[in-house]
Amino acid sequence: MKNYAKFFAIHLFAIFAFVPFTFSQTPAQPAKPTANSKPHVRTITAFINLDRSQYQLQFAETAKFLGYAKTVFESRGYTVETLRIVTQPFPEYTKGLSTDDAIRFFKNLDGLADQNHVRLAIGSAYLAGNDGDAQADLLAAALQNTKNIFGSLAVTNDAGINWPAVNAAARIIKTLSQTTAHSEGNFHFAANASVPPYSPFFPGAYHTGAGRQFAIGLASAGLLTTAAQNAPDLAAARRQIVDAFYNAAFDVEDAAQRIDREQGWIYMGLDLSPASSQGASIGAAIETISKQPLGSSGTMTAVGAITSALKDIGARRTGYSGVMLPVLEDPTLADRWNQGRLSLDQLLSYSAVCATGLDTIPLPGDTTVEELARVIGDVATLSVKWNKPLSARLLPVKEKHAGEMTEFTDPYLINALIRPLPGKEQVQ
Repeated sequence: MKNYAKFFAIHLFAIFAFVPFTFSQTPAQPAKPTANSKPHVRTITAFINLDRSQYQLQFAETAKFLGYAKTVFESRGYTVETLRIVTQPFPEYTKGLSTDDAIRFFKNLDGLADQNHVRLAIGSAYLAGNDGDAQADLLAAALQNTKNIFGSLAVTNDAGINWPAVNAAARIIKTLSQTTAHSEGNFHFAANASVPPYSPFFPGAYHTGAGRQFAIGLASAGLLTTAAQNAPDLAAARRQIVDAFYNAAFDVEDAAQRIDREQGWIYMGLDLSPASSQGASIGAAIETISKQPLGSSGTMTAVGAITSALKDIGARRTGYSGVMLPVLEDPTLADRWNQGRLSLDQLLSYSAVCATGLDTIPLPGDTTVEELARVIGDVATLSVKWNKPLSARLLPVKEKHAGEMTEFTDPYLINALIRPLPGKEQVQ
């Protein structure tokens, strides 16, 4: 009996000793998406109606509100990247000022923004009034003379495309490319086509309401990648994206509604656009779904699937709430652009199923106003055709030519290859 017990013990030990070894030879199973992981909060954006007679006090009160909101989100485990303030369209509060006085006022606002560690959008030109060219010239001057201010110009209206505004936007882009260091002023400007108010993302943010409102924008490209990375097919990827963003959106909404109740600022909604952040690329997320390099067949399908999934989230939404493709803010997009896999026309075509149009596109410095207007006109045409918000943020670089690299110094921009406008490749 003792021998049998000894024999049994030896074999039992051998079995258990072998089991871990056997498991260690089995390929590791992919981790399931962590649907509850928290994306960064890219921005908490406050909307105010600026009064020139008490703007310092308004700024201080708004900065205090944003600080409180940041604390609420950080107490729930979020990282908050930026705080932002958006005013009503600037022509409303610069009316009656000379150009020099208006520039001095913008410089004062810029100083307050710097002091309070916030970014400032001064609304949109061309939303109202008949002095569109004067508004555009003042906006260009404001952006030339400040570092924390962003602005936009509306190139569509209820009647369709506003062609004088398209041309004015092209002139602003050309002016900023020629007059700002490294031509970086255009990083702060967008031509808006059918963009609604209350987007928290810059530079297209504006509002036309009562003020004391706020919105949230997420840097959730990493959440998107995690949600979709192990999906066996497109339908499964879409379901997993909906699940992940549903959890994230309602957690954000719960915090925002607490801020609304306690501070008396009205919560306008969450822009679900999965913006990139350091180490989290929207380009990588798209490739996770398409299983092909960005720009290959299947890219539009993947982009469309993401955008449609985001539309299914029942939380209070605002802004674009779709896929953004900022070439110079995303390492994967920049790489594919440099490799020639992405072109301006491809990005424009993807805009039919995503959100932002043409975002941070590097262009040769000799791009003319007429050529810029044609590109903006294409964005506006697509926006009107499909009744969707798009914008154009174009970055022609002074004294740089196709085939050269940009030399931007802004930490949010990735330097990349300058490519010729479509159609000009054959004639150079």
